[in-house]
Amino acid sequence: SKWDIREKVWEHLEASGLAEFPRPVRGRIPNFKGSLQACSSLGELDVFRRAGEVKVDPDKPLEGARLAALQARKTLLVPTPRLRTGLFNRIVPPPGATKEILRRCATSQGVRDYSVPVGLDGKAQVDLVVVGSVAVSEKGWRIGKGEGYADMEYAMMVCMGAVQEDTPVVTIVHDCQVLDIAEELLDDHDLTVDYILTPTRTIQTNCKRPKPQGIMWHKANSSEMLGKIPILKTLRCREKQAGKDVTLQDEHPALANTNRAAISNKKVMAANPQPCAAPGSAPVGQPHVESDPVNPKSEGSDTITRVCVGNLPGSLRMSELKSALRELQVVPVQLSWQGAQHRAFLDYRDQGTADRAVSSLQGLSLGGNALRAELAKSQRSKG
Repeated sequence: SKWDIREKVWEHLEASGLAEFPRPVRGRIPNFKGSLQACSSLGELDVFRRAGEVKVDPDKPLEGARLAALQARKTLLVPTPRLRTGLFNRIVPPPGATKEILRRCATSQGVRDYSVPVGLDGKAQVDLVVVGSVAVSEKGWRIGKGEGYADMEYAMMVCMGAVQEDTPVVTIVHDCQVLDIAEELLDDHDLTVDYILTPTRTIQTNCKRPKPQGIMWHKANSSEMLGKIPILKTLRCREKQAGKDVTLQDEHPALANTNRAAISNKKVMAANPQPCAAPGSAPVGQPHVESDPVNPKSEGSDTITRVCVGNLPGSLRMSELKSALRELQVVPVQLSWQGAQHRAFLDYRDQGTADRAVSSLQGLSLGGNALRAELAKSQRSKG
């Protein structure tokens, strides 16, 4: 799975001494020794030399790419963190900026100090996109840290008309992050890359897989995605006024009837932020995640094994935990979310899956916290 690959990369970077600040790299687009050297290769690409406006992600390992764009006097766009306050920041160095000021402009603090916001109405024509990755294949398949922001940002740029079908995408990684990735792990909304820069190589992928052609509203989730990214609400209203189908996944009639059984477990889990029906009413084998506290005695108490997940950060959303559970392939039949207590309870019908969940979740970094996972001490509904 994607999570297996992420875990492999994060663990190797830490164990081999290749990981750089910020540490630990687990849960991040990892910074690595040699990132500046890899970023310096950006200036050797014709697509970079021809570019007037460059979008570079805010991750630490791409600091050298942001600096290269500024030193080449290109217009630099950097996404706002988690898209919470808008879409992009356009970095505008002061007139006569010294090399030291340009280096500062390339840092996260410099982005805040020397930028102006660019929203959906901003006139942007991005000639080159530079993204971070946790893993990438020589065919151009990319795996991020699992939150989907790079994919979303690209889709929003498509909606703005800021990128075209042939706008090249570059990623900058360590050599050990270039791995074989099965194409079946990719979703339609996943961004692919055209160039890979490492400390030792420049790889042109010649990737033919289409990039996202806009927001896939039928795969979006109203209460979670629109809540996390306010600018999406504005974009959705505009696309609706333009006559586009912006029906969200949890609003779609096709997901409200028995055809749900024909959809993969993974997609159903991503679709449904609302409390699901009781387990007995679901198609056989269909997993359910409850957003309300559940009572394991309500059905088959003899077969329910409960896992307690603690140390959840206050900023973590239930959807982010669900996403991690899907990627780890330890989807529970029911989930009891207790965010105020910084914990959640996961119910499994077989001991083996519960044990795998404990093993996979223990120490997993979500929202900057290392999770604690263990079998619940009691199977009683009061916990």
